[in-house]
Amino acid sequence: MPDPARLRDSTQIVLPRETVTDLEPRLDDEFTVTVFQEDEGHCRVIGSPVEIKAASEFLSRRGISVR
Repeated sequence: MPDPARLRDSTQIVLPRETVTDLEPRLDDEFTVTVFQEDEGHCRVIGSPVEIKAASEFLSRRGISVR
């Protein structure tokens, strides 16, 4: 049985809101993900493991550190 924490990490990215503000339209257009504002300072990019990996690479190429 897969570890829930590992599964969660492969289906979401948590980032500071200001990091994603300008890129959110491109994330929505290029990937099948949902950008969800979690609180005033953070948001979650949620999608399938394949989409999250591609979105992580997209963000990394633009200098955004993805944990």
